Amino acid sequence: MPWVTSNRRAELPPDWDSAVRPRILARDGHQCVRALEAGGRCPATTGLEVDHVGDPHDHSDANLQTLCRWHHQRKTAQESAAARRRSPRERRARPAERHPGLL
Repeated sequence: MPWVTSNRRAELPPDWDSAVRPRILARDGHQCVRALEAGGRCPATTGLEVDHVGDPHDHSDANLQTLCRWHHQRKTAQESAAARRRSPRERRARPAERHPGLL
C-alpha cells in the first residue's frame, strides 16, 4: 500500500507494528491465508501484509488476516471498483450553456 499518499497509517493503533501485526502473522502461520481455486492455501510466506477483512477501523483479531502482497492488491482493487460502482461520480463537465437566442 502506498503509505505516502494515504492517511491509513495514522488510523492504525499505536501498537500495530509491535503487537497487532506480529500477533496476526503468528496466528496465520506467517503464510497468506487466501484459498486457491485449485484447493489449498496460497503458499506465499514473504511479502506478507495484515489486511482488514471488513471495517477498516475495526482492529480486532477477528477482522484481520494475513495476505501476500499479490492477493492484498487484488482484494483492494476489487473493493475499490465495487465502491466506485456504488457511488455515482459527480459530473465534472461544465453545464451546457443556454443558446443566446433563447435567453
